[in-house]
Amino acid sequence: MNPISKLALPAALIALGTIVLAGGAMAQAPAPSASWPAKPVTVVVPFPAGGGTDAFARPLTAHLSKALGQQFIVDNRGGAGGTVGASIASKAAPDGYTFFLGAVHHAIAPSLYPKLDYDIEKSFIPVALVSSVPQVVVVNPQRVPANDLKGFIEAAKKADGKMNYGSAGNGSSHHLAGELFNAAAGVKIQHIPYKGAGPALTDLVGGQIDAMFDGMGSSAAHIKGGRIKALAVASEARAPGFPNIPTTKELGLNYTVSTWYGLWAPAGTPPAVIQKFQADLRKAFASDELKAIWNGIGAETPNLYGDAFGKFVNAEIKRWGEVVKTSGAKLD
Repeated sequence: MNPISKLALPAALIALGTIVLAGGAMAQAPAPSASWPAKPVTVVVPFPAGGGTDAFARPLTAHLSKALGQQFIVDNRGGAGGTVGASIASKAAPDGYTFFLGAVHHAIAPSLYPKLDYDIEKSFIPVALVSSVPQVVVVNPQRVPANDLKGFIEAAKKADGKMNYGSAGNGSSHHLAGELFNAAAGVKIQHIPYKGAGPALTDLVGGQIDAMFDGMGSSAAHIKGGRIKALAVASEARAPGFPNIPTTKELGLNYTVSTWYGLWAPAGTPPAVIQKFQADLRKAFASDELKAIWNGIGAETPNLYGDAFGKFVNAEIKRWGEVVKTSGAKLD
C-alpha cells in the first residue's frame, strides 16, 4: 500500500497510427518505434550521484542497456531541489533519446519555486511511475544514541533546537518530511539543505549531521551495513525487505510520508517511442532482477503508466501544495 496516494488508477498506454505524405500521395510510414533505440539514450537524474533517485536509475538503466542492446546513460544534474535538472531535461530535443527520471520533489516544487522555467505537467509527457518507497527516520548512532523513535524525540526535545537533519535541498520531500515531523512530534530539529540526498547521506554516515528523513531507497544499504540507525518507517505498513523496522503508525505517531520516482519525456517526443519504451519498462519491472533489487531497498513494484501516471502527478501537486501551506515550510 502506498501511503502517499490512495489512487487506484489503471495503467494506460498511448496508441498511435502514423500517416505521412510521400511524393504527394498518402502513405503508411514505418513506425518510428520499430528501430528505437538506435543509439544511446540519456536519462537525466536531477540529483547528485548516490541519492534515492540513483538507487533506482542505475539498476534500471543497466537492465535496459542489456535488454535493448543500446546504452542507457545516467546524467546527474543536481541543484535547487531537483529543479535544475528538470529545467535541463525540459529543453532537451524531443527525439526519444532523452528522458527525465524525477521524483515527488517535482510535485512539491511548484508550491515553493514561483519562477520555475518549466512546467512538470506541460513541459513533459508522463511515461511511468518507477517506484514508491516509504521515508525512514534515520540517525547517526554516534551523534544520536537513541534506540527507538521515542528516545529520539526525547533527545530532540532536550536538545532544544540544537539537533539537525539534512535534506536533498530546500523544498525537497526530505525537507518537508522534516518539517512535518517537527510538527507531529512537537520538536524543533534544524534543517540543513544539501544539493541532493547523496551528499546529505554522506554527511550523516560521516557524523557531520544528526538525522535524516530519507527515502528508504538511498538509506537501505547504510541501514543494512550498520552505518546509520533506522528508527521507524513513515508508513502504515512495514517496508518490503525491512520487516524489523517498526512503522510510525505502530509507534503512535501521526506521520506518514513516501517518496516516489517517475519517468517523463520532453514534450513533443514521438508517442510511438513512448509506447515502445513503456512496453520495455513493463518487461523490466516484471523481471526477477529488478523485483529483487526493488524489494531489497524497500520499494513497491509500480504499475502506473502514461495518462494514469499524469493524473497521479496532478493529484500529488495539489496534495503537496496543501502540505506546504499547512506546514508553513519556506525556502531557507
